[in-house]
Amino acid sequence: MVRYVFFSFHYERDVWRANQVRNSWITKPDRVAAGFVDAAAFEEVKKKGDAAVKKWIDDQLSGTSVTVVLIGSETSTRPFVEYEIKQSYGKNGLLGLYIHNLKDQNQKTDIKGSNPFDSYYITQPDGSKKYLSSMYSTYDWVSDNGYDNLGKWIEEAAKKAGR
Repeated sequence: MVRYVFFSFHYERDVWRANQVRNSWITKPDRVAAGFVDAAAFEEVKKKGDAAVKKWIDDQLSGTSVTVVLIGSETSTRPFVEYEIKQSYGKNGLLGLYIHNLKDQNQKTDIKGSNPFDSYYITQPDGSKKYLSSMYSTYDWVSDNGYDNLGKWIEEAAKKAGR
């Protein structure tokens, strides 16, 4: 089944790496075989104000079934990534994908960033905290063969969310 996906990432630092993931379906013999369609066109709103960006995020999330958080070295500290995770929780399937081993436009890799799901939790009825990192899977694009597995991971996240 084809899934509409929202990709969340730190734009300025990771757009080159993110586009490698986002465009990986292009090289598949059949776009459906990739298992997802990218619903984002974020480049057009990059320089707009916060309210416009949040509205754009909300519009882009509409109709998607999975949010893939592309984790670079600074992703976990980005306010719009936080907003995207919060807006996705309870509506979309979520998964994290480390992209630090992908090369940027200068052919350089980056350091591994923190899992942003470690920063958010749900308070349980007994008052304990259940972190999103215990609820949602993360993978590494390079070592976990994201090119071949991303469609499967997206499908798993969607089904887990009941989408």
